[in-house]
Amino acid sequence: MRPPREGEADTGPYQGYVYAYPHKTAYRPLEPRPPLAEVWADEPLHSLFLYLHIPFCEMRCGFCNLFTRTGAPEELVAAYLDALERQATAVRDALDGPRFAAAAVGGGTPTYLSAAELTRMFDLTERVMGTDLRAVPMSVETSPATATADRLAVLAERGTTRISIGVQSFVDAEARAAVRPQRRQEVEAALDRIRAAGFDTLNIDLIYGIDGQTGETWRHSLDAALVWKPEELYLYPLYVRPLTGLAKRARDWDDHRLTLYRQGRDHLLAAGYEQVSMRMFRLPGRQSPAEYTCQSDGMVGLGCGARSYTSGLHYSYEYAVAAGRVRAIVDEYVRLAAGEFAVANVGFRLDEEERRRRHLIQSLLQAGGLDPVLYRDRFGAGPEEHFGDDLERLADRGWLERDAPPPGGGDPRPGWLRLTAEGLAHSDAVGPALFSGRVRTLMASYEER
Repeated sequence: MRPPREGEADTGPYQGYVYAYPHKTAYRPLEPRPPLAEVWADEPLHSLFLYLHIPFCEMRCGFCNLFTRTGAPEELVAAYLDALERQATAVRDALDGPRFAAAAVGGGTPTYLSAAELTRMFDLTERVMGTDLRAVPMSVETSPATATADRLAVLAERGTTRISIGVQSFVDAEARAAVRPQRRQEVEAALDRIRAAGFDTLNIDLIYGIDGQTGETWRHSLDAALVWKPEELYLYPLYVRPLTGLAKRARDWDDHRLTLYRQGRDHLLAAGYEQVSMRMFRLPGRQSPAEYTCQSDGMVGLGCGARSYTSGLHYSYEYAVAAGRVRAIVDEYVRLAAGEFAVANVGFRLDEEERRRRHLIQSLLQAGGLDPVLYRDRFGAGPEEHFGDDLERLADRGWLERDAPPPGGGDPRPGWLRLTAEGLAHSDAVGPALFSGRVRTLMASYEER
């Protein structure tokens, strides 16, 4: 994700996936490194979100910019789980009895781990953190190649309620074009095993904008996904990302991606799904706490690529995309002594303005929009008072509806802000346009590596 600039909404619809604010490229080394006991001292600890990061994958897809390492040998996985246990112990001691309301395991591909390694991961997490993962909603990511029966059995037995699988396309040629070498037969066998395992929620990820993809092949993938009646579907545009295999392709396909987005959106709405965000669609009544709270304050991240969020500080370890640098960071993580996990290393401190912006961005990028009462209760004034010029620019473009009806319909509510259908389609321009000057400057000075 490149840094946004002033006037960003005029430079194209796909500037970056704003799944969290601020972006990790705005993080910097913290000097001095604050003890976690101080970072969490005044935070509520009774309803936290636990995130485990497994940075391993069987292959590196052409579109991927995740913090992930391919081909990790068994001894590295074992060393990583050792380090995860040391980190969990340090975090538990610093937080003094945290209680968790939801959990997620992401990556990478968590099911790169064998069934025995997954069992060890769950065992150490529950033992050290003092939580029963079977008692809370839990989401786990997987891939067609690693969604084996023995791994899925471990996930089901340990309480996984939501499983997300990155299919991207049901057309073999498109999967190859995205540097995702897989066959539809393999994908459908994995989906069959997932359904047989009995998880409450299945999410399927699809990508639009792949080289050679047409409206007809996109409809084919959508219909193939719907055969499995997934409770959720995520539709992602293909991005051109720095330091990834697709970074040199042409960038003249914005209109094509927007057309495919609208086609996919309309197709899923007609199939009975509701739109939650630009990317997410779900069957009505299927909200998953394990998915929607994971970018909120009160998240405890374990693993070398995990972020943690408090109201005043977001922190993690060093961020990288390039394969060599990721390998170096993982190798360093597994050698860290226990005491190194008791401090925050790299992060971003949120002042009151940044907290307001975070709330604004997170709310507007959801189809339901921003509740002015909740905003005023939290920040002491209305969003128009803090961001009037920003909101006016969005409204002038036809991307923002003021005094909108709340989620679920009904009469318009004074002050309720919601992106229009076209504004939601341009979420990847709306989000960066709302970044603060401070975040823009930090992102602009970040060196991709």
